[in-house]
Amino acid sequence: MSLHFIKLRKYWYIISLVIILPGLISLAFQGLNKGIDFTGGNIIEISYTKPVAVEKIRNTISSQKLEGSLAVQKIGETGYLIRTPHLTQDQNDKLLEALDKLGKSTILRNESVGAIIGRELTQKAFIALIIASVLMIIYITVRFEFKQGLAAIIALLHDVLVVTGIFSLFRIEIDSAFVAAILTIIGYSINDTIIIFDRIRENMLRRQKGEIIEDVVNKSIWQTLTRSINTVLTVIFILVAMYFLGGSTIKTFILAMLIGVVSGAYSSICNASPLWVDLKRLEKKNS
Repeated sequence: MSLHFIKLRKYWYIISLVIILPGLISLAFQGLNKGIDFTGGNIIEISYTKPVAVEKIRNTISSQKLEGSLAVQKIGETGYLIRTPHLTQDQNDKLLEALDKLGKSTILRNESVGAIIGRELTQKAFIALIIASVLMIIYITVRFEFKQGLAAIIALLHDVLVVTGIFSLFRIEIDSAFVAAILTIIGYSINDTIIIFDRIRENMLRRQKGEIIEDVVNKSIWQTLTRSINTVLTVIFILVAMYFLGGSTIKTFILAMLIGVVSGAYSSICNASPLWVDLKRLEKKNS
């Protein structure tokens, strides 16, 4: 245990700030690159008598030189859900004509969707985040103590800011799957944090006379480190495979998950427990 995680906590905080600050600046000045789910657009559901390669449909849509984001999702064997920016009647007619040339088809749905769905989705996701945070603080306070709950929520906020900041900085388009990824990341990260806190509680009960809290927490992190690393690596292997083999429709979700899982492992080990130590030291100083 040559590496003392708690004694190096200032460096962990600095690393987090270096990663988060550029993202915060990007979010403040250019925001997120919102996709059709948030900005609105046209939704076309089409069914062919015979299967058509998704790439052919995507290339056909691209040949129409439509500005903005496009998304093609396969439904069943011969159905496809196409999302485009808002189309004029002329653009819509030309696109349907081009799609019909790929094979005999039937238009099941062709409608315009407003941005209000995106606003409702954002609001509900924000409310879900607040409710989840409050419930987690209550749970951790009951099982451990309030300061650990506070440290855990700050670590979760770290993960959310890392993911959203990177997506904003590199102008990666987000859709409704991005919201699902953020909520999934929160659940994953808090699980790892609670396991470390549980070991800290056990070691605090068995603490030897004269053993300082920094050493107890550092020992607890080392005792759970192998489990944390093995868990995150297992998840990363699966996510990487899904990113390259799972198709374009889930890439946003998988990329957000990859960033969030790595950030979650880092924050659970290097941020949550050190933050709790600082809160305990602050309490002792003020008492």
